Amino acid sequence: MSKHDNEQTARLERARQIGLFRYMLIREAADASLTGRQRGALVRKLAADEHTDPDGRRVRISRWTLDRWILEWRQGGFDALVPSPRQAQPRTPSEVFELASALKKENPERTAAQVRRILKAQLGWAPDERTLQRMFHRTGLVSLRAPKQTAVFGRFEADRPNELWTGDALHGPRIDGRKTYLFAFIDDHSRAVVGHRWGFAEDTVRLAAALRPALAARGVPQYIYVDNGSAFVDSWLLRACAKLGIKLVHSAPGRPEGRGKIERFFRTVNGEFTVEIASEHGEVGREIKDLAEMNRLFTAWVEQVYHRREHSETQAAPLARWMAGAPFPVPSASDLAEAFRWSEHRNVAKTGTVSLHGNRYQVDPQLVGRKVELVFDPFDLTFLQVRVDGQDAGTALPFQISRNSHPKARPEIPTELPKPTTGIDYLGLIDRAHATDLSNKVNYAALHPEPARPARSASLTEG
Repeated sequence: MSKHDNEQTARLERARQIGLFRYMLIREAADASLTGRQRGALVRKLAADEHTDPDGRRVRISRWTLDRWILEWRQGGFDALVPSPRQAQPRTPSEVFELASALKKENPERTAAQVRRILKAQLGWAPDERTLQRMFHRTGLVSLRAPKQTAVFGRFEADRPNELWTGDALHGPRIDGRKTYLFAFIDDHSRAVVGHRWGFAEDTVRLAAALRPALAARGVPQYIYVDNGSAFVDSWLLRACAKLGIKLVHSAPGRPEGRGKIERFFRTVNGEFTVEIASEHGEVGREIKDLAEMNRLFTAWVEQVYHRREHSETQAAPLARWMAGAPFPVPSASDLAEAFRWSEHRNVAKTGTVSLHGNRYQVDPQLVGRKVELVFDPFDLTFLQVRVDGQDAGTALPFQISRNSHPKARPEIPTELPKPTTGIDYLGLIDRAHATDLSNKVNYAALHPEPARPARSASLTEG
């Protein structure tokens, strides 16, 4: 991929991150069930608070801007909140930021104002002090002179079921020599396990295998709270939550507030479930043959033991407490399928084709030179939907297919292709042919018998 393509991909990713930041900020205020007075109070509160933008900066958003984002959301949905890639680019050149960082690292006691003065003397121009200060905060270059205080975390519990789900991954035992991972989501109010899945990888595919059935069976939560693991910050999860109207919240690094409940659940899993599985070190337990058996047994333990037992904090069985808030609206099959598709952006070549992970596809010739969004099932790259500015633009017809699934969409059991073989035993053929030749060889001597020897004379005999 060329440098230009890398820069274009980075701009597109930044634009999507800005759109997700705007969406998560105005999601509650954009709720159609709110009255004008309720919405106004929420918007005023959002405008008064500081927020962390996609660059890690602490920013304030004016009420006028928030109202504009809400209007754009209502008119065009999530795609209307995504700025054009050109607008998403930072205005300050990266070279200036690199020089500012070097000046700060050279002398950590330099303030943003001092760094700005040095930059202006050196370059004749410098960004404003606030821009530099935000950059120092984002990159961790702010010197902490005050002694660090130990944080005290209070107890929190959601007011109702499906208000908040917390997700995380647990490293489990080895099955058939391969390490397993458990993705699980629990409801904060009831402690019920709303979704779970054991797999052989800690990636987005296994995460989707746990979350998608949970949404189909348990409904859509208002919030999902996760950490900053690679699977939880993947753009796929951000897109899925945005499509379903879920506000995705990531915990700050080193700040474990709200994660104690699922960590406590994982300790229960280790103490009651995985302890009963035979390990590779020879401990006594049940021999698990494959993942299907692992997931079947875990589901039985969750439903028959964990969900029916009274929880020590809530003093109620998790499933019964969750059911007290039922019924919950569930997404339609089509909405769920759309949310769990993946998407990537590509430029349409002059030949009317687009490329995606080694494959080439033919699209509408009228899209030549335009940037399109390709929406697809990660396990099936033979069918792609084409969209332009959020609008449907037909499908991409396969032209040259070299792979059928996305590089990240790895199956649980890698398929090993058999080595090509003709079944021909060359040496055996030669051996059999030689044996046949020997058996069929003509005995020319047998065809021409030796002439009879003449009888000896009597005189010779007698002698």
